[in-house]
Amino acid sequence: MARPYWSGQVQISLVQFGVSLYTATESKSQISFHQISRSTGERVRHQKVLQSSAESDEPTSSVGKDDIVKGYEYSKGQYVLIEPNELENLRVPSKHTIAVSQFIDLKELNPEYVEKPYYLTPENDAQVEAFAVVREALLKTGKAAVGKVAFSGREHIVAIAPAGADSRGMMAYALRYQSELRNAADYFRDIKETEINEDALEMAEALIAKKTAKFDPNKFEDGYEKAVKELVEAKIKNQPLPQEEPARPQQGKVVNLMDALRKSIGAESAPAPARGGKKPPVSEKEPAAKGIGLVKTPAKSSAKRKTA
Repeated sequence: MARPYWSGQVQISLVQFGVSLYTATESKSQISFHQISRSTGERVRHQKVLQSSAESDEPTSSVGKDDIVKGYEYSKGQYVLIEPNELENLRVPSKHTIAVSQFIDLKELNPEYVEKPYYLTPENDAQVEAFAVVREALLKTGKAAVGKVAFSGREHIVAIAPAGADSRGMMAYALRYQSELRNAADYFRDIKETEINEDALEMAEALIAKKTAKFDPNKFEDGYEKAVKELVEAKIKNQPLPQEEPARPQQGKVVNLMDALRKSIGAESAPAPARGGKKPPVSEKEPAAKGIGLVKTPAKSSAKRKTA
């Protein structure tokens, strides 16, 4: 198993137990690019050089890694140097302990606040009992524990919740601060208020019900990465480059929202076309199925249609 990203204590009032934090995500992309000179085909390298030599006509000299430290600009062109050991010795209690300050309902964990997920496990066998009791209590109450933890050069808000009823572990979610989220009202306030058509709403709900399925992440793949691989393969083999396919024309003219919803529900209800693009024949003796998607609109009618 990988080394823990962070190890320390979870403290809930007088209850305390050791935990290990593991990064739950990883990059799986197999495509990476380098910067190349178009004229020579050579790879472009970046050097760390002194600003004074970079701005002069004198030959630049690179700066060694051990000679580089962090600097805070407190005045224009004036820096205070910060050594690595000085950062390590900062007085931040959450570097070692996640002190739970409150509990919240799981539904309060809005997705826009979640920055990154982590796996949380007991640090060793001696910590399992307290870990398991707290996990079960969170599971039964539907709560998450909220505190703060310091790593990667900053202090994060963190929410701890059970990983699921079929798991013995817990999840820790690093959360964004409110100040890191742009004001939603700046983007939503100009959306025009509109009256909801009840018939359209009913059909939208029916369409959602027909396309509802259990979420399986394994069904999804990175189509962009796949397309890049095809492009690279074509260039290596000196083959014609793959081109973007033109958008397929919609089957039947969609007049308005109600028409689009009816056609969508009908498409979701219809059986898959047979090979060759031909639809399977429909028996005349077979009674029409009940359902909002199969209601036909008369070709000619003097009655006025509702508009969405």
